Amino acid sequence: MSTPTNLPPFAPLDPAGIDDLLTEDERAVRATVRQLCADRIDPYVADWFEQGHLPDVRGLAKELGSIGLLGMHLEGYGCAGMSATHYGLACLELEATDSGIRSLVSVQGSLAMFAIWRWGSEEHKTEWLPRMAAGDAIGCFGLTEPDVGSDPGNMRTRARRDGSDWVLDGRKMWITNGTVADVAVVWAQTDEGVRGFVVPTTTPGFSAPEIKHKQSLRASVTSELVLDGVRLPESAAFPEVRGLKGPLSCLNEARYGIVWGAMGAARSSLEAALDYANQRIQFGKPISAFQLTQQKLVDMNLEYTKGLLLALHLGRRKDASTLRPEQVSLGKLNNVREALEICRTARTVLGANGISLEYPVIRHANNLESVLTYEGTVEMHTLVVGQAMTGHPAFR
Repeated sequence: MSTPTNLPPFAPLDPAGIDDLLTEDERAVRATVRQLCADRIDPYVADWFEQGHLPDVRGLAKELGSIGLLGMHLEGYGCAGMSATHYGLACLELEATDSGIRSLVSVQGSLAMFAIWRWGSEEHKTEWLPRMAAGDAIGCFGLTEPDVGSDPGNMRTRARRDGSDWVLDGRKMWITNGTVADVAVVWAQTDEGVRGFVVPTTTPGFSAPEIKHKQSLRASVTSELVLDGVRLPESAAFPEVRGLKGPLSCLNEARYGIVWGAMGAARSSLEAALDYANQRIQFGKPISAFQLTQQKLVDMNLEYTKGLLLALHLGRRKDASTLRPEQVSLGKLNNVREALEICRTARTVLGANGISLEYPVIRHANNLESVLTYEGTVEMHTLVVGQAMTGHPAFR
C-alpha cells in the first residue's frame, strides 16, 4: 500500500472535505449568495437586529430577486429552476448572515410562491409568480393562528360562500413578511374542508399589524393577519386541493430549507469562536491552545460536519425525487437542535463577549430559538419520525 504524498490541505471549517462533494456550479451559486450577503447585509444586520427593524424590505427583496434567489427551485414563470441542492446552499449562506434574512427568502419562495406554483390556477401563477420571483411583489403564508399551532386541522379561520364570492374571517399569527406583503396565501376551514386562498393585501377587511417586542428574529418582519369579512371572488381559491395536504406540502418545502439554513448559523458561530480563540490571550497563550477549548471547537465542528452531510444527503434525495417528509423531519429535528447547541457552546468560548452584538453568536442563538419552534416543533418532528418508525401516531 502506497502512502499519499500530495494530500489536499486541511480546512479548519471543512474538516471532512465536504466541498469535494459539490459541483462547480453548486460552489458558484454558494459564492454568489455569500458575496451578496457580505456586501449588502453583513455590515448592517447586527444594527437591524438591535433596532428590531428590517429597513427597506422591498429594496432588499429586489436585490435577492435580481440574482434569482426568490423561488429559485421552482420552474417557469420567471423562476430560476435550480436544484434543491442549489437552494439548500443558498439557505445556508443566507442564515449564516441571519435567520431573519433566510426566513424572508424561505417564506417568499418555499411557502407563498410554492403554494401558488403547486396549487394555484394558471391565473394565479401568471399574475403573481413573475413579480414575486423578481422581488417586485412580496408574499406571506397564513396558517398558524393565535390558538392553533401544531394542530392546523383545528384552525378557526373560516371561509363561507356568499353567492359567487367567498368571505373570510379569522386571525393568523407569527406570519413572516405579513406587514409588507402584497399577497397572502391564507388557509381556512370551509364546508368542503381546508382550502387555500390567494388574498391581495389591499382587499378590504385585510390588515397585518406588525408584532413588536421580539427577542428573536428581530431583523425580520413578523405579523398578525386579521381577516374581517374579506370578500374574494371564487377565482381566489386554489381550484383543486382540499384538506391539510395543501399547507403541509408547503411546510415540507420550507422545512427542507431550514435543514440547510440552521447549519449556516452554526458555521457562523463556529467560525467566530475559532477566530476569537486564536486571538484571545490568557495565561500567556491563545485560549485555542488549551485542551478544554480545543474540545469545544472540535465538538462543535463535528456536529456541524454531520449536520452538513445530512443536509447534502437530503438535498441529493430531493433532487432525485426520493425524499420523504419523515426524512425532512429528521433533518429539521437534528440540525436546528445541534445548531443551537453549537451557538451556546460558541458563546462560552467567547466568554462575556459572547453576549455582545459585535459578534454574531448571541444573535444566531436567539434566532434559532424561533427556528426550533416554527415549521414544526422539536416535539412534533420527534413524533413524526416516531410514527414512521413504529406505526403509532402518538400525537393523536
